[in-house]
Amino acid sequence: MKCFGDLTFFHHFHSLQLSSNLLQNRSKRLEKVHVVLGNKSCDLDSLISALAYAYFLDKVSPPDVLCLPVLNIPRRDFSYFTETKFILEELNIPETFHIFRDEINLHQLNAEGKLSLTLVNSNMLTSEDKSLESAVVKVINPDEQCDRSLELQACSSSLVVKEILQKAPELITQQLAYLLRGSILFKCMSLEADRITEQQEKVLSILEEKFPDLPPREEIVSVLQETQVNAQGVNIEELMLKDLKEISDGEIKVAISTVYMTLEVRGYLKQHVKQPDCIQRWF
Repeated sequence: MKCFGDLTFFHHFHSLQLSSNLLQNRSKRLEKVHVVLGNKSCDLDSLISALAYAYFLDKVSPPDVLCLPVLNIPRRDFSYFTETKFILEELNIPETFHIFRDEINLHQLNAEGKLSLTLVNSNMLTSEDKSLESAVVKVINPDEQCDRSLELQACSSSLVVKEILQKAPELITQQLAYLLRGSILFKCMSLEADRITEQQEKVLSILEEKFPDLPPREEIVSVLQETQVNAQGVNIEELMLKDLKEISDGEIKVAISTVYMTLEVRGYLKQHVKQPDCIQRWF
């Protein structure tokens, strides 16, 4: 993959690591913490959107506000997300730079009146975080702008690009464009070209015109597809945890996971691999 000379966006992640240490030390000078929280699926679109939007907020917010992207999973689960890890490794953004949900006490910050929350890729908090609803100041939820009749896949990265271009276009560096463009393409790569939304195509074109040295779309899609199917070392239980979604009516919680596989793989697993009863009944 291409390496870029302007390291402004990458250096920001080092400052985030320092900011996280500051938060853990509970500095008395810290007045506000604005957390950009991705969804529980921690897919590439959610993660890149959270990183980019926190970067944007950090540049436009008052100096007494600490803006942090938080991955909405425990750190130990990050190894399951192969495609997300891949693109960050390609860009030399170490895993140690990320802040995970189990590494920050949002409830304590909220109780102290210091927390503001922006939700990415979801307009709902998990049942454990319902008490944080009062801290939510913004929701970046592409599903609300999705044309259901066409069954188009929504993309929060395109909404983030659009807002940054409107409010602070100078912040779109080549690295940031690479990240956001890759995220949009990954979200859309299962669709035919003519099924990409008009907004997504417009955003992609703007980024490509602004930075003509970006790799061809086909190259990015090809590499991401290879990464998506390369789940070496990840067992079925881990795949199910990766895709875990929660449905709750306030009293009862139901966990739902989906594991995609070909009929050949399904047949092989059924014949040769002993699965727990809770999984076996679905084969």
